[in-house]
Amino acid sequence: MTAAPTLLAHGVGGRQDLPITLPQLVVAAALTLVVTFLALGLLWREPRLDRDATGGRPVPQWLARLVDAPTFRWLLRALGLLAAAWFCLGLLGPDTPDNPTAGALYVLLWVGLAPLSLLLGPVWRAVNPLRTVHLLAALATRRDPSRGIRELPAGVGIWPAAATLFGFVWLELVAPERATLPVITAWFAAYAVVLLAGAALFGAGWFDRADPFEVYSALIGQLALIGRAADGVLVWRNPLDGIAGLRPRPGLVAVVIVLLGSTMYDSLSNAPGWLRFSQENGLHPAVTGSVGLILVVAAVAVAYLAATGAAARIGRTDPTDARGVPGEIAHSIVPIAVGYVVAHYYSLLILEGQRTVALLSDPLGTGANWLGTAGWEPYTGLVTPSGVATLQITVIILGHLLGTLLAHDRALYLFPRARAVAGQLPLLALMVAYTVAGLLLLYAG
Repeated sequence: MTAAPTLLAHGVGGRQDLPITLPQLVVAAALTLVVTFLALGLLWREPRLDRDATGGRPVPQWLARLVDAPTFRWLLRALGLLAAAWFCLGLLGPDTPDNPTAGALYVLLWVGLAPLSLLLGPVWRAVNPLRTVHLLAALATRRDPSRGIRELPAGVGIWPAAATLFGFVWLELVAPERATLPVITAWFAAYAVVLLAGAALFGAGWFDRADPFEVYSALIGQLALIGRAADGVLVWRNPLDGIAGLRPRPGLVAVVIVLLGSTMYDSLSNAPGWLRFSQENGLHPAVTGSVGLILVVAAVAVAYLAATGAAARIGRTDPTDARGVPGEIAHSIVPIAVGYVVAHYYSLLILEGQRTVALLSDPLGTGANWLGTAGWEPYTGLVTPSGVATLQITVIILGHLLGTLLAHDRALYLFPRARAVAGQLPLLALMVAYTVAGLLLLYAG
C-alpha cells in the first residue's frame, strides 16, 4: 500500500516577496497598533458595540422564511449526510496520492469552513452529519433529541471542544502519516464515537460544546454579516456587533488560545531552523512536534492570561471582579485567529482545494468521473508569491487592529472611565507581541 503524501505547503509567500524588509514590516505593524490605540483613546470614549446582540436590521421576510423553513433545514442536513457518505467512500479507496480523503478533511472542511462561516454564519451546525444521525435516531425512538440520559453541568461549558479541537490540530500538524487512510479512518471513528456517545448521554447540546468544527464555525460565524438577534430574529448586523455579542463561558478562552497557538505553531514548524532541529535532535518527529505544539499554545496562553490579569488589576476597582476579565476579552482574539487562518491557508485552499474537488470525482480510484471534475486543472492565477505575501500582511494586521478595537470597547464597559485607558496598556502590549511574533514566525527562514 502506498502512503499518501503530505499536503502542499500552506503558503507561497516568502520574505523575499515582501513589499518592504521584514524588520520594517514588524516596526510598521507595531506602530500601526500603537497609533490605532491612541486614536481610539481620543475618539472612542464610550462603549459602542452591541454586547447584548439586540441590534441589527431584519432580513427580508422571504429570506427569513427560507432559512427557517423545515424543508430547507432538512435539505441542508441531507447535503451534510451526502458529503459524509462521499467522504467515507474515499476511506474505502486505495491509499494513494490520488485519494481525495486527506484533502477533503484538511482543506475543504477545516480550511473551507472559515470563509463559509465568515459569509454565512455557523454553517457546520446546519449540515453536521453526526447531529443529523443523532436527530434521526431520536425521531426513530420517539425521544426528544435535546434530552439525554443525564444533564451536562453548566460549568463544563465548551471545555470538551477545547480538548477535541486540540486533538484535531495535533492530527493536522503533528501526527505521523496524518494524510494516510488508516490514520484518518482511526481519527474519524474516534470523532464519531465521542460525539454520538456524548449526544446519547447528554442530548444534542453536546454538539454545541464538544464538536470542534461546530465550535470553530460558530466562533468565526460571529463575524458574519448575517446572524440572529437575542430574540432569534434573523438580521443583518455589523460584524463587530456580532463578535461583541460572544458571551463568556467556561472553555472559551481555551478554545481561542488553541486556535491562535496552533496557527503560530504551524508557521514555526515550517521554519528552516525548526525543521533542522526536528531532524537532528534524535527524537521521533511526533515527539518533537507534540512538545512544540504544546509549548507554543502554552506561550500564547501565558501571554494572554498575564496581559488580561494585568489589565484587570489596573482597570478594576474591586479585585474580586478580575476573574471574569479573560473571558470578557476573549472575543477580541477571534479576528486575530481568523487573520492567521487566512494568512496560512489561503494558497492551500485555492490550489489544493481545486485538486481535491477534481479527485472527488473518483473516490474509489476506479477511473470514474462521477462529478465531472476529474479533468480539472488548478487555476493558479489567484496565487502569486507577491500577492500572497501582501494578503498575509493585510489580514494579520487587520485582525490585530480589529482585536485592538474590540478590546478597547470592552475595556470601556468593564473598567471605570478614569482607568479604562491605563487598563488597556497590557492588552496593547499583548496585541503588539502577538503581531510581532506572528509576522516573524510566518516569514521565518
